[in-house]
Amino acid sequence: MRFDRKAARSRAQGWLAAVLVIVGFAVAGAPARAAGFQPLEIVTRNGVQVFSVEMATTEEEKQTGLMYRKELADGKGMLFDFNPEQEVSMWMKNTYVPLDMIFIRADGRILRIAENTEPLSTRIISSRGPARAVLEVVAGTAQKYGIRVGDRVGHPLFGNK
Repeated sequence: MRFDRKAARSRAQGWLAAVLVIVGFAVAGAPARAAGFQPLEIVTRNGVQVFSVEMATTEEEKQTGLMYRKELADGKGMLFDFNPEQEVSMWMKNTYVPLDMIFIRADGRILRIAENTEPLSTRIISSRGPARAVLEVVAGTAQKYGIRVGDRVGHPLFGNK
């Protein structure tokens, strides 16, 4: 039997192309993720709570947020930048994980906390005042760490970290 190097190479290239197509479809079907994680601190009466947050700054990242994700670890979250400060409305459409939504003013103070939001709901959740950002964390976080309206958030977005 004679080894045909050209035919073997052609078969290998065909397999590689098929694998790349499959990987491409898998990546395209995955939920969009914001770029990188950053530390964020919330100063509460109980002490400083530190979170690792994904930033949602582009329109696509803000529209997608945490949609389609099946879990969110304690201490993780997503920070939405709505600069300039404005009335902000959110919803839970296509979001499977119950969340606490923490609305934050431009000065880094917490304006409002919407606790234990309902997964998959299209009910509008409003900031009820001008907010620069919204921090989404797993439901129960605000209660667990004693996070309250008026607490200070430390992050470069608010010019204080």
